[in-house]
Amino acid sequence: MDFQLSEEQREFRHFVHEFVAKEVKPMARHTDETGEFNWTAVHKMGPIGLLGLEVPEMYGGAAVDSISAAIAVEELGWGCGSTALAVSAHNGLALGPIVRYGSEVQKQEWLPRLATGKGKLACLSLTEPGAGSDIQGGVRTTAVKEGDSWVIDGSKMWMTNASISDLMVVLVRTDKAGGSRNLSHILVPTGTPGVTIAPAEKKMGLKGSPTHAVTFDEVRVPLSNLLGTEGYGLRQTLETLDHGRISIGALAVGLAQAAYEAALKYAQERETFGQTIAHHQAIQWMLADAATEIEAARLMVYWAAWLKQTGARFTKQAAMAKLFATEVSERVCRNAIQIHGGYGYSSEFEVERIYRDTRLMTIGEGTSEIQRLVIARHILNL
Repeated sequence: MDFQLSEEQREFRHFVHEFVAKEVKPMARHTDETGEFNWTAVHKMGPIGLLGLEVPEMYGGAAVDSISAAIAVEELGWGCGSTALAVSAHNGLALGPIVRYGSEVQKQEWLPRLATGKGKLACLSLTEPGAGSDIQGGVRTTAVKEGDSWVIDGSKMWMTNASISDLMVVLVRTDKAGGSRNLSHILVPTGTPGVTIAPAEKKMGLKGSPTHAVTFDEVRVPLSNLLGTEGYGLRQTLETLDHGRISIGALAVGLAQAAYEAALKYAQERETFGQTIAHHQAIQWMLADAATEIEAARLMVYWAAWLKQTGARFTKQAAMAKLFATEVSERVCRNAIQIHGGYGYSSEFEVERIYRDTRLMTIGEGTSEIQRLVIARHILNL
Protein backbone atom coordinates (compact mmCIF):
# COMPACT_ATOMS: atom_id res chain seq x y z
CA MET A 1 0.00 0.00 0.00
CA ASP A 2 1.40 3.37 -1.06
CA PHE A 3 0.50 5.84 1.66
CA GLN A 4 1.14 8.84 -0.49
CA LEU A 5 -1.95 10.95 0.06
CA SER A 6 -4.05 11.92 -2.91
CA GLU A 7 -4.24 15.54 -3.96
CA GLU A 8 -7.73 15.73 -2.51
CA GLN A 9 -6.56 14.34 0.82
CA ARG A 10 -3.62 16.75 0.95
CA GLU A 11 -5.94 19.67 0.22
CA PHE A 12 -8.33 18.44 2.90
CA ARG A 13 -5.51 18.25 5.45
CA HIS A 14 -4.43 21.79 4.61
CA PHE A 15 -8.00 23.06 4.86
CA VAL A 16 -8.64 21.42 8.25
CA HIS A 17 -5.22 22.45 9.57
CA GLU A 18 -5.86 26.09 8.70
CA PHE A 19 -9.28 25.98 10.32
CA VAL A 20 -7.92 24.40 13.51
CA ALA A 21 -4.99 26.84 13.65
CA LYS A 22 -7.43 29.74 13.51
CA GLU A 23 -10.46 28.52 15.45
CA VAL A 24 -9.36 25.75 17.81
CA LYS A 25 -5.70 25.91 18.83
CA PRO A 26 -5.77 29.55 20.07
CA MET A 27 -8.59 28.60 22.48
CA ALA A 28 -7.01 25.39 23.80
CA ARG A 29 -5.62 26.93 26.99
CA HIS A 30 -8.88 28.75 27.74
CA THR A 31 -10.83 25.55 27.10
CA ASP A 32 -8.61 23.65 29.52
CA GLU A 33 -8.55 26.29 32.24
CA THR A 34 -12.26 27.05 32.25
CA GLY A 35 -13.68 23.69 31.24
CA GLU A 36 -15.89 25.49 28.74
CA PHE A 37 -16.68 23.59 25.60
CA ASN A 38 -15.57 25.47 22.49
CA TRP A 39 -18.99 25.91 20.91
CA THR A 40 -17.75 28.90 18.91
CA ALA A 41 -15.47 26.67 16.84
CA VAL A 42 -17.79 23.65 16.80
CA HIS A 43 -20.70 25.67 15.44
CA LYS A 44 -18.47 26.52 12.48
CA MET A 45 -17.61 22.84 11.90
CA GLY A 46 -21.05 21.77 10.72
CA PRO A 47 -21.12 23.83 7.51
CA ILE A 48 -17.63 22.61 6.54
CA GLY A 49 -18.34 18.93 7.12
CA LEU A 50 -16.41 18.21 10.31
CA LEU A 51 -19.52 17.15 12.23
CA GLY A 52 -20.55 14.60 9.63
CA LEU A 53 -17.24 13.31 8.34
CA GLU A 54 -18.38 9.88 7.14
CA VAL A 55 -22.09 10.61 6.95
CA PRO A 56 -23.47 10.24 3.38
CA GLU A 57 -24.08 13.47 1.52
CA MET A 58 -27.79 12.68 1.17
CA TYR A 59 -28.08 13.18 4.94
CA GLY A 60 -26.02 16.37 5.02
CA GLY A 61 -22.64 14.76 5.69
CA ALA A 62 -19.26 15.26 4.08
CA ALA A 63 -18.87 11.58 3.09
CA VAL A 64 -15.07 11.74 3.23
CA ASP A 65 -12.96 8.60 2.99
CA SER A 66 -11.69 6.92 6.15
CA ILE A 67 -8.15 8.26 5.84
CA SER A 68 -9.48 11.81 5.47
CA ALA A 69 -11.64 11.28 8.55
CA ALA A 70 -8.54 10.21 10.48
CA ILE A 71 -6.68 13.25 9.15
CA ALA A 72 -9.44 15.54 10.42
CA VAL A 73 -9.32 14.08 13.94
CA GLU A 74 -5.52 14.19 13.92
CA GLU A 75 -5.56 17.89 13.07
CA LEU A 76 -8.18 18.59 15.72
CA GLY A 77 -6.01 16.75 18.25
CA TRP A 78 -3.07 18.91 17.21
CA GLY A 79 -5.16 21.94 18.10
CA CYS A 80 -7.01 20.90 21.26
CA GLY A 81 -7.46 17.48 22.81
CA SER A 82 -10.76 18.39 24.46
CA THR A 83 -12.41 19.65 21.30
CA ALA A 84 -11.00 16.77 19.28
CA LEU A 85 -12.33 14.12 21.67
CA ALA A 86 -15.84 15.57 21.66
CA VAL A 87 -15.96 15.81 17.86
CA SER A 88 -14.38 12.37 17.44
CA ALA A 89 -16.92 10.74 19.78
CA HIS A 90 -19.77 12.53 18.02
CA ASN A 91 -18.65 11.34 14.59
CA GLY A 92 -17.39 7.84 15.27
CA LEU A 93 -19.22 6.56 18.34
CA ALA A 94 -22.63 8.14 17.81
CA LEU A 95 -23.23 9.00 14.16
CA GLY A 96 -21.26 5.97 12.95
CA PRO A 97 -23.72 3.44 14.43
CA ILE A 98 -26.69 5.38 13.08
CA VAL A 99 -25.17 5.34 9.59
CA ARG A 100 -24.37 1.61 9.77
CA TYR A 101 -27.36 0.23 11.66
CA GLY A 102 -30.07 2.87 11.59
CA SER A 103 -33.37 2.59 9.76
CA GLU A 104 -34.11 5.05 6.99
CA VAL A 105 -36.52 6.87 9.30
CA GLN A 106 -33.85 7.17 12.01
CA LYS A 107 -31.28 8.44 9.53
CA GLN A 108 -33.66 11.02 8.12
CA GLU A 109 -34.68 12.16 11.59
CA TRP A 110 -31.24 12.54 13.16
CA LEU A 111 -28.37 12.69 10.69
CA PRO A 112 -29.19 15.93 8.82
CA ARG A 113 -29.44 17.89 12.06
CA LEU A 114 -26.45 16.33 13.81
CA ALA A 115 -24.14 16.26 10.80
CA THR A 116 -24.70 19.89 9.88
CA GLY A 117 -24.48 21.39 13.35
CA LYS A 118 -28.08 22.58 13.45
CA GLY A 119 -28.47 20.93 16.82
CA LYS A 120 -26.00 19.87 19.46
CA LEU A 121 -23.80 16.76 19.28
CA ALA A 122 -24.47 13.07 19.90
CA CYS A 123 -22.89 10.48 22.17
CA LEU A 124 -22.54 6.77 22.90
CA SER A 125 -23.41 5.35 26.31
CA LEU A 126 -21.61 2.11 27.22
CA THR A 127 -19.73 2.12 30.52
CA GLU A 128 -21.49 1.50 33.83
CA PRO A 129 -20.36 2.07 37.44
CA GLY A 130 -19.63 -1.62 37.99
CA ALA A 131 -18.21 -2.43 34.58
CA GLY A 132 -15.64 -0.97 32.24
CA SER A 133 -14.11 -3.37 29.76
CA ASP A 134 -16.60 -6.13 30.61
CA ILE A 135 -19.29 -5.05 28.17
CA GLN A 136 -21.07 -8.37 27.82
CA GLY A 137 -21.34 -9.23 31.49
CA GLY A 138 -21.25 -5.81 33.09
CA VAL A 139 -24.21 -3.99 31.57
CA ARG A 140 -27.05 -3.69 34.09
CA THR A 141 -29.13 -0.96 32.43
CA THR A 142 -32.32 -2.59 31.17
CA ALA A 143 -34.93 -1.83 28.55
CA VAL A 144 -38.30 -3.56 28.89
CA LYS A 145 -41.11 -3.46 26.35
CA GLU A 146 -44.34 -1.95 27.60
CA GLY A 147 -46.96 -1.43 24.91
CA ASP A 148 -45.39 0.62 22.15
CA SER A 149 -42.47 1.81 24.31
CA TRP A 150 -39.15 0.77 25.74
CA VAL A 151 -38.84 1.56 29.45
CA ILE A 152 -35.19 2.09 30.37
CA ASP A 153 -33.75 1.93 33.90
CA GLY A 154 -30.15 2.02 35.01
CA SER A 155 -27.05 4.18 35.16
CA LYS A 156 -24.02 4.91 33.03
CA MET A 157 -20.58 6.43 33.69
CA TRP A 158 -17.96 8.34 31.72
CA MET A 159 -20.39 9.41 29.02
CA THR A 160 -18.49 11.82 26.76
CA ASN A 161 -20.66 14.65 25.39
CA ALA A 162 -23.75 13.83 27.50
CA SER A 163 -24.45 17.46 28.46
CA ILE A 164 -23.74 18.84 24.99
CA SER A 165 -25.71 16.26 23.03
CA ASP A 166 -29.21 16.02 21.61
CA LEU A 167 -29.05 12.24 21.30
CA MET A 168 -27.62 9.25 23.16
CA VAL A 169 -26.97 5.83 21.67
CA VAL A 170 -27.50 3.71 24.78
CA LEU A 171 -26.38 0.09 25.25
CA VAL A 172 -29.03 -1.74 27.28
CA ARG A 173 -29.95 -5.26 28.30
CA THR A 174 -33.14 -6.20 26.46
CA ASP A 175 -33.18 -9.87 27.48
CA LYS A 176 -32.42 -11.05 31.02
CA ALA A 177 -31.36 -14.45 29.72
CA GLY A 178 -27.68 -15.18 29.42
CA GLY A 179 -25.67 -15.31 26.22
CA SER A 180 -24.27 -12.78 23.82
CA ARG A 181 -27.61 -11.76 22.28
CA ASN A 182 -29.18 -9.98 25.23
CA LEU A 183 -27.87 -6.48 24.55
CA SER A 184 -29.25 -3.84 22.20
CA HIS A 185 -28.78 -0.19 21.25
CA ILE A 186 -31.62 2.26 21.78
CA LEU A 187 -31.72 5.91 20.69
CA VAL A 188 -32.59 8.21 23.59
CA PRO A 189 -32.99 11.97 23.10
CA THR A 190 -31.23 13.65 26.02
CA GLY A 191 -34.31 15.69 26.90
CA THR A 192 -36.45 12.62 27.51
CA PRO A 193 -38.14 12.65 30.96
CA GLY A 194 -36.29 10.44 33.41
CA VAL A 195 -32.83 11.13 31.98
CA THR A 196 -30.63 12.80 34.61
CA ILE A 197 -27.18 14.04 33.65
CA ALA A 198 -24.87 14.55 36.64
CA PRO A 199 -22.37 17.44 36.81
CA ALA A 200 -19.26 17.02 34.69
CA GLU A 201 -16.54 14.83 36.18
CA LYS A 202 -13.41 16.56 37.45
CA LYS A 203 -10.60 15.09 35.39
CA MET A 204 -6.83 15.20 35.03
CA GLY A 205 -7.08 16.50 31.48
CA LEU A 206 -9.47 16.99 28.57
CA LYS A 207 -11.36 19.37 30.82
CA GLY A 208 -13.19 21.03 27.95
CA SER A 209 -14.70 17.71 26.88
CA PRO A 210 -17.50 17.12 29.39
CA THR A 211 -17.84 13.62 30.82
CA HIS A 212 -20.82 12.61 32.93
CA ALA A 213 -22.62 9.98 34.93
CA VAL A 214 -26.16 9.55 33.61
CA THR A 215 -29.14 7.83 35.19
CA PHE A 216 -32.25 6.48 33.49
CA ASP A 217 -35.38 6.31 35.65
CA GLU A 218 -38.34 4.81 33.78
CA VAL A 219 -37.25 6.52 30.58
CA ARG A 220 -39.81 5.85 27.85
CA VAL A 221 -38.98 5.94 24.16
CA PRO A 222 -40.81 4.40 21.19
CA LEU A 223 -40.06 0.82 20.19
CA SER A 224 -38.94 2.27 16.85
CA ASN A 225 -35.94 3.81 18.65
CA LEU A 226 -34.24 0.41 18.64
CA LEU A 227 -31.02 0.89 16.66
CA GLY A 228 -30.15 -2.05 14.46
CA THR A 229 -31.23 -5.56 15.39
CA GLU A 230 -32.50 -6.45 18.84
CA GLY A 231 -29.96 -8.64 20.60
CA TYR A 232 -27.07 -7.51 18.40
CA GLY A 233 -25.91 -4.74 20.72
CA LEU A 234 -22.68 -6.47 21.68
CA ARG A 235 -21.71 -7.08 18.07
CA GLN A 236 -22.63 -3.53 17.08
CA THR A 237 -20.67 -2.14 20.03
CA LEU A 238 -17.52 -4.10 19.20
CA GLU A 239 -17.72 -2.98 15.56
CA THR A 240 -18.23 0.61 16.69
CA LEU A 241 -15.19 0.41 18.96
CA ASP A 242 -13.10 -0.88 16.05
CA HIS A 243 -13.97 2.27 14.13
CA GLY A 244 -13.45 4.45 17.19
CA ARG A 245 -9.98 3.08 17.86
CA ILE A 246 -8.76 4.42 14.55
CA SER A 247 -10.06 7.82 15.58
CA ILE A 248 -8.43 7.70 19.02
CA GLY A 249 -5.17 6.65 17.39
CA ALA A 250 -5.40 9.63 15.06
CA LEU A 251 -6.18 11.97 17.96
CA ALA A 252 -3.15 10.68 19.85
CA VAL A 253 -0.94 11.31 16.80
CA GLY A 254 -2.23 14.89 16.69
CA LEU A 255 -1.44 15.45 20.35
CA ALA A 256 2.02 13.95 19.91
CA GLN A 257 2.66 16.14 16.86
CA ALA A 258 1.75 19.28 18.83
CA ALA A 259 4.03 18.31 21.73
CA TYR A 260 6.87 17.45 19.34
CA GLU A 261 6.58 20.77 17.52
CA ALA A 262 6.62 22.66 20.83
CA ALA A 263 9.68 20.71 22.03
CA LEU A 264 11.50 21.23 18.72
CA LYS A 265 10.88 24.97 18.83
CA TYR A 266 11.95 25.24 22.46
CA ALA A 267 15.11 23.20 21.86
CA GLN A 268 16.16 25.60 19.11
CA GLU A 269 15.62 28.65 21.32
CA ARG A 270 16.70 27.64 24.83
CA GLU A 271 20.43 28.14 25.52
CA THR A 272 22.59 26.36 28.07
CA PHE A 273 26.37 26.20 28.32
CA GLY A 274 26.73 28.73 25.53
CA GLN A 275 24.59 27.00 22.89
CA THR A 276 21.01 25.98 22.25
CA ILE A 277 19.98 22.73 23.85
CA ALA A 278 19.29 21.35 20.36
CA HIS A 279 23.07 20.84 20.17
CA HIS A 280 23.03 18.42 23.10
CA GLN A 281 22.92 14.79 22.10
CA ALA A 282 20.42 13.82 24.80
CA ILE A 283 17.94 16.32 23.39
CA GLN A 284 18.64 15.28 19.81
CA TRP A 285 17.88 11.66 20.60
CA MET A 286 14.55 12.49 22.24
CA LEU A 287 13.55 14.57 19.23
CA ALA A 288 14.71 11.89 16.80
CA ASP A 289 12.74 9.21 18.64
CA ALA A 290 9.66 11.43 18.65
CA ALA A 291 9.83 12.18 14.93
CA THR A 292 10.34 8.50 14.10
CA GLU A 293 7.62 7.14 16.33
CA ILE A 294 5.05 9.75 15.30
CA GLU A 295 5.62 8.90 11.66
CA ALA A 296 5.26 5.19 12.37
CA ALA A 297 2.10 5.73 14.43
CA ARG A 298 0.56 7.90 11.72
CA LEU A 299 1.18 5.24 9.10
CA MET A 300 -0.36 2.55 11.29
CA VAL A 301 -3.47 4.67 11.76
CA TYR A 302 -3.72 5.33 8.02
CA TRP A 303 -3.24 1.62 7.28
CA ALA A 304 -6.12 0.65 9.55
CA ALA A 305 -8.25 3.43 8.03
CA TRP A 306 -7.42 2.23 4.51
CA LEU A 307 -8.43 -1.32 5.37
CA LYS A 308 -11.67 0.01 6.81
CA GLN A 309 -12.59 1.95 3.69
CA THR A 310 -11.83 -1.03 1.43
CA GLY A 311 -14.25 -3.18 3.39
CA ALA A 312 -11.53 -5.52 4.66
CA ARG A 313 -11.38 -6.76 8.24
CA PHE A 314 -9.46 -4.27 10.35
CA THR A 315 -10.10 -5.18 14.01
CA LYS A 316 -6.51 -6.29 14.65
CA GLN A 317 -4.98 -3.37 12.75
CA ALA A 318 -7.23 -0.85 14.55
CA ALA A 319 -6.17 -2.28 17.91
CA MET A 320 -2.51 -2.19 16.89
CA ALA A 321 -2.78 1.39 15.66
CA LYS A 322 -4.59 2.53 18.78
CA LEU A 323 -2.15 0.73 21.09
CA PHE A 324 0.97 2.02 19.38
CA ALA A 325 -0.20 5.57 18.68
CA THR A 326 -1.48 6.23 22.19
CA GLU A 327 1.63 4.85 23.90
CA VAL A 328 3.85 6.78 21.48
CA SER A 329 1.93 9.94 22.27
CA GLU A 330 2.46 9.48 25.97
CA ARG A 331 6.23 9.01 25.48
CA VAL A 332 6.51 11.98 23.14
CA CYS A 333 4.57 14.25 25.49
CA ARG A 334 6.57 13.08 28.48
CA ASN A 335 9.84 13.81 26.69
CA ALA A 336 8.54 17.17 25.48
CA ILE A 337 8.13 18.16 29.12
CA GLN A 338 11.61 16.81 29.84
CA ILE A 339 13.08 18.94 27.06
CA HIS A 340 11.37 22.01 28.50
CA GLY A 341 12.80 21.21 31.93
CA GLY A 342 11.11 23.08 34.77
CA TYR A 343 9.13 25.17 32.32
CA GLY A 344 7.51 22.02 30.99
CA TYR A 345 5.84 21.49 34.35
CA SER A 346 4.32 24.96 34.20
CA SER A 347 0.86 25.54 32.75
CA GLU A 348 2.34 28.52 30.92
CA PHE A 349 3.70 26.06 28.36
CA GLU A 350 1.30 23.92 26.34
CA VAL A 351 3.21 20.66 26.75
CA GLU A 352 1.89 20.36 30.31
CA ARG A 353 -1.71 20.45 29.06
CA ILE A 354 -1.02 18.12 26.13
CA TYR A 355 0.55 15.55 28.45
CA ARG A 356 -2.53 15.58 30.70
CA ASP A 357 -4.81 15.29 27.68
CA THR A 358 -3.00 12.38 26.09
CA ARG A 359 -3.05 10.36 29.30
CA LEU A 360 -6.63 9.29 28.60
CA MET A 361 -5.81 7.88 25.18
CA THR A 362 -4.35 4.63 26.57
CA ILE A 363 -7.52 4.18 28.66
CA GLY A 364 -10.52 5.25 26.58
CA GLU A 365 -11.97 3.10 23.76
CA GLY A 366 -10.36 0.08 25.43
CA THR A 367 -7.22 0.23 27.56
CA SER A 368 -3.82 -0.71 26.20
CA GLU A 369 -4.22 -3.99 28.03
CA ILE A 370 -7.48 -4.71 26.22
CA GLN A 371 -5.85 -3.83 22.88
CA ARG A 372 -3.13 -6.37 23.59
CA LEU A 373 -5.79 -8.99 24.32
CA VAL A 374 -7.56 -8.21 21.04
CA ILE A 375 -4.30 -8.44 19.10
CA ALA A 376 -3.24 -11.66 20.86
CA ARG A 377 -6.57 -13.34 20.14
CA HIS A 378 -6.20 -12.56 16.47
CA ILE A 379 -2.62 -13.71 16.07
CA LEU A 380 -3.25 -16.85 18.16
CA ASN A 381 -6.65 -17.54 16.54
CA LEU A 382 -8.27 -17.78 19.97
